[in-house]
Amino acid sequence: MAVRQESPEEAGFDGKRLERLAALLEQAVAAGETPGAVALVADRQCVVFHRAFGHAQVVPRAEPMRPDTLFDLASLTKVVATAPAILLLVEAGAIRLQDRVVEFIPEFAGEGKDEVDLRHLLTHCSGLPAWKPFYEQGASPEELFATICATPLEHPVGRCFRYSDIGFILLGEVVRRVSGLRLDEFTQRHLFAPLGMSETCFCPPASWAARCAATELRDGVSLRGQVHDENAAALGGVAGHAGLFSTASDLARFCQMLLNDGELEGTRVLSPLSVRAMLAPQSTCLGSARGFGFDLHSAYASIRGDLLPSGSAGHSGFTGTSLWIDRDLGLAIILLTNVVHPTRERSARRLRSRVSNVVAAALQPPSATVPDRVRDPLLVRLGVDLLREEGCRRLAGEAVGLITNHTGRCADGTPTLRMLLEHGVKVRALFSPEHGIAGRLDEEVASGRDEETGLPIHSLFGETRSPLPEWLEGLETLVFDIQDIGARFYTYISTMGLCMEAAAKHGLRFVVLDRPNPITGGHVEGPILDLRLRNFAGYYAIPIRHGLTVGELARLINVEIGCHLEVVPVQGWRRSMWWDQTGLEWVNPSPAMRTLNAATLYPGLCCLESANLSMGRGTDTPFEVIGAPWIEPRRLAAELTARDIPGIGFVPVHFTPQLRDYQGERCGGLYCVVTDREAFQPVRMVIHLAELLHRFHTREFTFDRIDTLVGTERVRVLLEQFAPAEAIIAEWEEDEAGFRERRAPFLLYE
Repeated sequence: MAVRQESPEEAGFDGKRLERLAALLEQAVAAGETPGAVALVADRQCVVFHRAFGHAQVVPRAEPMRPDTLFDLASLTKVVATAPAILLLVEAGAIRLQDRVVEFIPEFAGEGKDEVDLRHLLTHCSGLPAWKPFYEQGASPEELFATICATPLEHPVGRCFRYSDIGFILLGEVVRRVSGLRLDEFTQRHLFAPLGMSETCFCPPASWAARCAATELRDGVSLRGQVHDENAAALGGVAGHAGLFSTASDLARFCQMLLNDGELEGTRVLSPLSVRAMLAPQSTCLGSARGFGFDLHSAYASIRGDLLPSGSAGHSGFTGTSLWIDRDLGLAIILLTNVVHPTRERSARRLRSRVSNVVAAALQPPSATVPDRVRDPLLVRLGVDLLREEGCRRLAGEAVGLITNHTGRCADGTPTLRMLLEHGVKVRALFSPEHGIAGRLDEEVASGRDEETGLPIHSLFGETRSPLPEWLEGLETLVFDIQDIGARFYTYISTMGLCMEAAAKHGLRFVVLDRPNPITGGHVEGPILDLRLRNFAGYYAIPIRHGLTVGELARLINVEIGCHLEVVPVQGWRRSMWWDQTGLEWVNPSPAMRTLNAATLYPGLCCLESANLSMGRGTDTPFEVIGAPWIEPRRLAAELTARDIPGIGFVPVHFTPQLRDYQGERCGGLYCVVTDREAFQPVRMVIHLAELLHRFHTREFTFDRIDTLVGTERVRVLLEQFAPAEAIIAEWEEDEAGFRERRAPFLLYE
């Protein structure tokens, strides 16, 4: 059934900008990115762009692509057929998403799989493998399915996102066993026919073959109208993960149904709540954002491009197909290509992103206006999780030294070392930073051996701060995975730099598994380190609060070091995000860094740790309190409060530290309460504090050793001269602006 067409301008698009889409796809075909493509852009009611480019087949003879060409949708089957079918059964009261798979497929039981429920399968959090070549057995569909049911888990249930064809094969069988209809029959009766999707089906009739885009050559013949996925073919062409064929026009009807809350042209197929559930974050495990079937933000979500807002959803297929929809914008983007023709050596990944960017840029106000959407906490995925998802391929066959501690872990808590070993990475040695491999010690650390693996642990906070040459013998790659806190004097980044220098000297590759900056990447504050004061707690010419991830910092300092550097980036993190917006578990990165509040205060308070003050070490709130026996807390709190320092409040307290300065002595001081973390500037705050302490306690307050932490002697000199805080702060404001410019080429995140 045809869909109504409308001019781009009537639908809120800039027609000239949207025409760039045609130019892009013509160039892609000419450059050999794909033999051909059909692109369609629609809003809730109409199609505003629908054109064909290139060829539906090039081998054995060229045939032009047509707007009504049928495509093997591959994994789009999961969201166009299987997931909606499951939701329809939920609406009918036949199943619940928390039902265990074994209730419908008893032969799936055993080896921990009894805990897998339908929600796990829909969100790819079941722990099942991604894919296995079941078709190689040459068995009947029934025998093949028995083998699929016997497939063991690779991960604990609900702990790890692993995109899995196997999970959706099982969902397709659940539809059959519950409804009594095969997946193709069920979807035709309850989904495609009601929507008028007359050219959508599994196992298209032979008479349709000439209209189908060719896929891969098999035995010298291009597949046309036959499913490309080998496992789906071995299962008879009907499977929950692949096998569906359709046209761009039919997919537009499906997308418009979703954009209209489950209804199209007066026919309701799904309830509004089912549509919302499909397109909203439903992941049961950290490290991904998946709806029911649909992708919101994962390693596969590059389809969205760079401009469409988070909260939209879509999916792709291996044959080169994709769709992406945004309910707030009322937008659907469908791109169907035949990149696997005549071979599977190409991918449509980059082309999909560029198509989405062009379409997004063509939206005009008010069509381009969407409400602010809270970034889902499951969207942030660590570098180590991306490494795991790619199967650690970049480390395959290499002898690896791992620089890590207790913070080196995947989002689900799996230690990085264990993950690497499980993927066959040849880890030969461990290197530990300050506080040791377990992050518990507040003293110099001796080298030793890992109790579980027997691997040597070389301490980089003992007799040496740099790896010794003999420790690097036989290694080919150093991998760094440690959580930083975002301040120059946090020594984990010094360890990273010294190890990069060693890697450059010995010809080793250096791989950084990136992690978020807990106190955002947007704030830069404090003086740049005077390299004459360089020390282990201040190793780089950067401000105190640098606003970089460890991966970005590695890129910046590698200009001088020159090692073979690779950064595995974080996915889903933006510079404005604080740690509590990532959805990631807080793990104390060091013994005294116990809360995000402490981390926010740390770039300021730690500037004075070389003065004769307690930072609360040995209390329940280190780096949230500051004091000394000679401080009268109420007076100090009142004076600081009167200055109306943005984003911070002060509570007068007494406390007794059990470590370091004034151990066992009762101290008067302040409990610092961050009231507006975006407005709060901790380094500026501590200058106000130091000025008042010097004025009130000129004899008692000694700060002659603060230069190495502050990074310049000017702050100390001006304090000694009783200069006002604002005059001291003004000294480094040009430093901050200059550093923002210097770091710009090395940033990885928006």
